[in-house]
Amino acid sequence: MSFREASPTAEAPAPTGAATLAPRRHAEDRVATAGQWRLIWWRFRRHKLAMTGLVVTILIYLVAIFADFVAPIAPDTTNTRHTYAPPQAIHLFLRTDEGLAFRPHVYGYRVELDPVALRRTFVVDETKIIPVAFLVRGETHRILGLFETDRKLIGPVNPRDPFFLLGADRLGRDVFSRTVHGARISMSIGLVGVVISLVIGTLLGGLSGYFGGAVDAIIQRVIEVIRSIPTIPLWMGLAASVPLTWHPLAVYFAITVILSLVGWTSIARIVRGRFLSLRTEDFVTAARLDGASPMRVIRVHMLPSMTSYIIAATTLAIPVMILSETALSFIGLGLQPPLISWGVLLKEAQNIRSLATAPWLFAPGVAVVVAVLSLSFLGDGLRDAADPYQR
Repeated sequence: MSFREASPTAEAPAPTGAATLAPRRHAEDRVATAGQWRLIWWRFRRHKLAMTGLVVTILIYLVAIFADFVAPIAPDTTNTRHTYAPPQAIHLFLRTDEGLAFRPHVYGYRVELDPVALRRTFVVDETKIIPVAFLVRGETHRILGLFETDRKLIGPVNPRDPFFLLGADRLGRDVFSRTVHGARISMSIGLVGVVISLVIGTLLGGLSGYFGGAVDAIIQRVIEVIRSIPTIPLWMGLAASVPLTWHPLAVYFAITVILSLVGWTSIARIVRGRFLSLRTEDFVTAARLDGASPMRVIRVHMLPSMTSYIIAATTLAIPVMILSETALSFIGLGLQPPLISWGVLLKEAQNIRSLATAPWLFAPGVAVVVAVLSLSFLGDGLRDAADPYQR
């Protein structure tokens, strides 16, 4: 017998990798016992672009909800003395006799005569200091239609001073304020349109995938006919049928319905494909044998199992609705003034002067790009996370 074998103080070797296997087993147990929505959230959280899109989308909707508070000026306020005034940049520090001091401000304007075009132009005058502050007084408005206040998120200390963060249009209206208010209609028309499309697409797609046969063939032929028609001419034809004498709110509702009647086909095909794969599952067969009606099987058993897929498809459909409304309003067949949407604002930029001397009128176009990209990233992340068991 060797000394190591006989020694009572000799220690047994520790199990190899025991310390590293415990956290791994704990993580696997968490995944094994986690619910579907938690798994979706864990997978979605790893998608950096999707998380960025979620944050930006939430910010855009908050701006749209509190547009009256965020916008420094009422969107219909005109100022003929500052037509096509250029944007004013906010400066945080002001040089004084005592050095740099934290005093947010913008510079005023001075008018110069263009010797070539013989028209007046605005030039930023650094000798005119306009103090800027948060929660300043402005026009009276209601927050969420409930609380009346005259406070604005940001603006000039003296409400009479010019303040155009994104410049002014041909009537001297603040482009930034109008863009903020335009988010209300452009972002809400996407939500309302998608909700209507979701109801139609889920109903027809579910019936098509559940029953199959002649019902499936008829619904699919209708979808193919709608999808075969060029989108722009179809929009133009439907939008042109809206009477010009209608109230702006009625036109808003009509455009929403028009976009929904065209946009339900994609959601219907997604729902149909999922129903075709689910109708042969054991839980669906058990529900049928238990005497459940077809509508109850669809509503109670099949739809909840594909909720995550519907949410992902809905999120990806919202940017299409926003672009559709913008396109219709841009070509003059959608919403019309006095309603304010991003498409209506972009229609103001349909002239040579906007391209040459007032490029800030395209700011609503930048808002459209940011909103569509954020919603697209959000939809991609939800689509990737919809199947959390896929590795």
